[in-house]
Amino acid sequence: MEALIPVINKLQDVFNTVGADIIQLPQIAVVGTQSSGKSSVLESLVGRDLLPRGTGIVTRRPLILQLVHVDPEDRRKTSDENGVDGEEWGKFLHTKNKVYTDFDEIRQEIEAETERISGNNKGISDEPIHLKIFSPHVVNLTLVDLPGITKVPVGDQPKDIEIQIRELILKYISNPNCIILAVTAANTDMATSEALKVAREVDPDGRRTLAVVTKLDLMDAGTDAMDVLMGRVIPVKLGLIGVVNRSQLDINTKKSVADAIRDEYAFLQKKYPSLANRNGTKYLARTLNRLLMHHIRDCLPELKTRINVLAAQYQSLLSSYGEPVEDKSATLLQLITKFAAEYCNTIEGTAKYIETAELCGGARICYIFHETFGRTLESVDPLGGLTTIDVLTAIRNATGPRPALFVPEVSFELLVKRQVKRLEEPSLRCVELVHEEMQRIIQHCSNYSTQELLRFPKLHDAIVEVVTSLLRKRLPVTNEMVHNLVAIELAYINTKHPDFADACGLMNNNIEEQRRNRMRELPSAVPRDKAAGTQGDQEAGTGNWRGMLKKGEDGLADEKSKQQGPLPASPQKGHAVNLLDVPVPVARKLSAREQRDCEVIERLIKSYFLIVRKNIQDSVPKAVMHFLVNHVKDSLQSELVGQLYKSVLLDDLLTESEDMAQRRNEAADMLKALQKASQVIAEIRETHLW
Repeated sequence: MEALIPVINKLQDVFNTVGADIIQLPQIAVVGTQSSGKSSVLESLVGRDLLPRGTGIVTRRPLILQLVHVDPEDRRKTSDENGVDGEEWGKFLHTKNKVYTDFDEIRQEIEAETERISGNNKGISDEPIHLKIFSPHVVNLTLVDLPGITKVPVGDQPKDIEIQIRELILKYISNPNCIILAVTAANTDMATSEALKVAREVDPDGRRTLAVVTKLDLMDAGTDAMDVLMGRVIPVKLGLIGVVNRSQLDINTKKSVADAIRDEYAFLQKKYPSLANRNGTKYLARTLNRLLMHHIRDCLPELKTRINVLAAQYQSLLSSYGEPVEDKSATLLQLITKFAAEYCNTIEGTAKYIETAELCGGARICYIFHETFGRTLESVDPLGGLTTIDVLTAIRNATGPRPALFVPEVSFELLVKRQVKRLEEPSLRCVELVHEEMQRIIQHCSNYSTQELLRFPKLHDAIVEVVTSLLRKRLPVTNEMVHNLVAIELAYINTKHPDFADACGLMNNNIEEQRRNRMRELPSAVPRDKAAGTQGDQEAGTGNWRGMLKKGEDGLADEKSKQQGPLPASPQKGHAVNLLDVPVPVARKLSAREQRDCEVIERLIKSYFLIVRKNIQDSVPKAVMHFLVNHVKDSLQSELVGQLYKSVLLDDLLTESEDMAQRRNEAADMLKALQKASQVIAEIRETHLW
């Protein structure tokens, strides 16, 4: 299982080549306050001085430190291949293949690279420095040295330096595959440890937190860390390990790490003899190695799944970017043909990408025809905007100066045309809605169906312009046809329409029934010839819609006498009277005949209006489909080819967007890295390490 850590290091190398952190690999993040001894702990694990030193904030960028154990034979082989003279060396990712055997030079390079990105004003950056150390004296580990937690800005540091550092630390330790190494000085109160506090925010159960207590030799006289190391003060599930760091004097006098580890062992044996074998730098290194191996083993199944999912996603992404164009003529024709086919398929409902969030294409057009347009027509009141006074006025205006024996047919035609005209506006609105939906189909095809067009923004814009222009040309033609459909209905009022004749016959029967009911209610003193007078009316009205407008003519004299009020006073002799000044009543009770005439006209208008509405509801969708939808479908391919398939336009239309080539290369590199990572994990299964 020891070989699992090199596997993770190999995976880290794979993803470092593409500069991506989309895969959260198992690693150990070192967290602590400034001057808590973080750097000393790391140097003790490496066994060499390699980290920058100084006062205040020194670590200003995350340092991803990979420790690689090298066997003697492997060291000789590597030395021969890389020309390395020495048993320990280091490599930075940003310096490519340059090998560092001088650890002072490594420290200088860390300082220079930190200032290059973060500047020299003590600011921080979340861009990591990658360093790999090869040595026979280290165990396989991957450590991340993070900036120390601080509270107060120093010098020209930004005022929110505390928030910046905190967010940077949380970014790394929030990774569920990360082991948190919380470093706290022994000469401080463990209950106020900032490292443990921030660790508990992301790991409340402490399942991946290991506490390190530094500076055991600097505790106040008469005190010790026994309770802390035994876990009685702050229990940590992965344990607490105490270490002794080199003092600043030791660093100044160039005391080696090896000597410091020997002195540490002697101190632990003297001060904490019962705990000496479970503390110290060497025990810390072995513990971290063991924890990391077990953690890697637990994380590998999920890691494998994540890599496979990402590989499939990047394969799809790379396919959408397409291959570099070689035959421009064939590519242009292929893209035009594919767009036209997808546009038509979206209308027909056979597109490859079916929208699930909302109706689109042909489905929305169907909804417009039968739901939006249909309901709008049904909501139009046949007698809307038409009052009884309007009907009566139309009847009177149609008779001219002579009193009418019959209600003139002109009044019916005049009124019914007025009502039929109201169907034109919703019909034209139906055309507009279908036109808008066909415009939306263009964007739908660009976004979902033909993503290749995104590679060529100029071609995309040109296709949109051609289709939009075609739709724009068909709009007035379709509107004209719909206008004509309404005009046709207005041109000839067909009172012989079978449905209309049936309605007239039904109304005749109703009126005849009402007449019979009135005859039964007549008193016996009424002369028979008066009663028989209505028989002629029946004969005159049967079979003709005008006949029923004559009902009640015999009682006209009586009705007139009832309606006439007292005569106005006679004008004084010698004074002229302007008849136009006589006030016209705004509202009055209609006579029985007027009421009957208006009711009949209204019923006829309603009956004929429903016939016309039914015709319009059927004919408008057909006209829209023929003149707009089907015409665009049939002519789209030829229109696009005729407008765009020209040799002079090839180079311009097939110019890729500026970042497309870069994105294609990045996707290809990432896919290659994921495939390589998948192979690495497959090797683990084959060697039974997992």
